[in-house]
Amino acid sequence: MDGIGGDTAAPQSSTPAPTSALQSSTPALTSPTSALQAGTICAVAGQAQRQMRAWAADHPALYDAKAFDPALFSTLALAAAFSGPDLGADRLAVANKVCLWCFGLDWLIDYAASSRDEVAGLVRRCAAVADGEEPAPGTPAEDELSRFLAGIRDELRAEPAFPGLGDVWRDELQRMLDAMALEWDWKAARDAGGDAPSFDEYLANADNLGFAFVFVSHWIASGGGGDVTAVREAGWAVQRVIRLLNDLGTYERDLEWGDLNALLLGRPRAEVQERISALTAEARVLIARARDGAPRLADYMERQMDFCAGFYGVTDFWGSL
Repeated sequence: MDGIGGDTAAPQSSTPAPTSALQSSTPALTSPTSALQAGTICAVAGQAQRQMRAWAADHPALYDAKAFDPALFSTLALAAAFSGPDLGADRLAVANKVCLWCFGLDWLIDYAASSRDEVAGLVRRCAAVADGEEPAPGTPAEDELSRFLAGIRDELRAEPAFPGLGDVWRDELQRMLDAMALEWDWKAARDAGGDAPSFDEYLANADNLGFAFVFVSHWIASGGGGDVTAVREAGWAVQRVIRLLNDLGTYERDLEWGDLNALLLGRPRAEVQERISALTAEARVLIARARDGAPRLADYMERQMDFCAGFYGVTDFWGSL
């Protein structure tokens, strides 16, 4: 199961990917975070975690599964706080809210949906709400997903940057919805005895991870700015890196759950690690281009990528069922 941070968690791998391998393309730290800075960042993450738990409590049918455990809220909050170390919880609230919404969507599509019609219905509902329609009635979880998205939509529409980036936000949402539906199709075809996607097809569908959609929401809430093409290209590059980092860290769990994973598509671990290194180098070039007009956004993207390089060497976001 894919989401902004990763797949649905089962018990941790007994042989997790070595952190050094996951971080092979991460440069040596020249200004390590001091204990003082870390304390501030963790305090912001604690505030953000409480916000996220309150949002989840407002949508109990969507977030009542055991997999939405306390560590999920904690680690998601930490990912945002370390990515924007100079931002308070309120300035990270949109990123965290959209991230949590994506996890709810991912849960309904990747785990709860039992038919293609259910998946298509969820995609249509979300697209309609994003376009301004009132949520259509459905199951309690679907209703809460729609209501949550409608609130996010209205919050972002009130931002000064939305007129310039609203089309980008809508496009990134559709890309994510379509990518999640495509992965559902791939898994259904494989389970029926058909072929799995190729490695390159799978990587090209990295929008199912949700990073770019969460990021553009944060971009709008942060006031916009920067060259739109350069920032989006950098975001997509970061998303591809995180997609493969996730797969290295969740391989054994994906085996247990029957999820797709890059390591199950004919590529050995060493080759996937080499691809991560190449993609990370590409991402850093594109981030540097985006930094000219949007330095804070570029820093946020790069720190998120590097956070994931360390994080997925140990665990992932979801709790067990």
